[in-house]
Amino acid sequence: MHQTVCVVTLQHVYWIGGGSGAGKSTIARRIAHSFGLHPYATDDVMTDHATRSSPTEAPRLHDFMAMDMDDRWLNRTPETMLETFHWYRGEAFPLITEDLEALPAQPPVLAEGFRLLPHLVKPLLPAPHHAVWLLPTPDFRRAAFTSRGSTWQIAGRTSNPEKALANLLARDKMFTEQLRTEARSLNLRVIDVDPALRENDLFNLVTDALGLDRLRP
Repeated sequence: MHQTVCVVTLQHVYWIGGGSGAGKSTIARRIAHSFGLHPYATDDVMTDHATRSSPTEAPRLHDFMAMDMDDRWLNRTPETMLETFHWYRGEAFPLITEDLEALPAQPPVLAEGFRLLPHLVKPLLPAPHHAVWLLPTPDFRRAAFTSRGSTWQIAGRTSNPEKALANLLARDKMFTEQLRTEARSLNLRVIDVDPALRENDLFNLVTDALGLDRLRP
């Protein structure tokens, strides 16, 4: 059984969570480069974590892997998709903390991804300013997917792409609001991301929220 890492060992980690399509990866890469942080993208290790997990530790994940694309994105309501999606339920999160514990304490680490749920991250924070959640509006999310060419990446592999996309967007909208409620209830910082917010402004907002200016030489 994987064990949760003690907060003392993760004092060097900063966290950027949030909804899909909020610009987390872009901002995290830019911040990591600007401040000399070690980037850790949780999206990049999803396949590895699926391989390292067992059905006992991650039952929803293994149920999901056994479904075909229509069962995943068409034959269930967005509400059911939200409630049963493994990453949204925190499955395999201990593998994230294992990965982070294995990294050197210097340079500091910047972890990012939608899998960083507020209630799981908060016990690992040495201070509240070590984490922030980016919450995209529906318009921003759809524009982001369109601009990166990934709008139909999942939905296009189903028998009804239009319905699948609508289900995905509805599920993601509910997840974003769930993150907002949870983060605020835990007194953690959130930043709303809408089409009017420029990348430079978001970069500055996240930098300020994480208190990274103190890391400048």
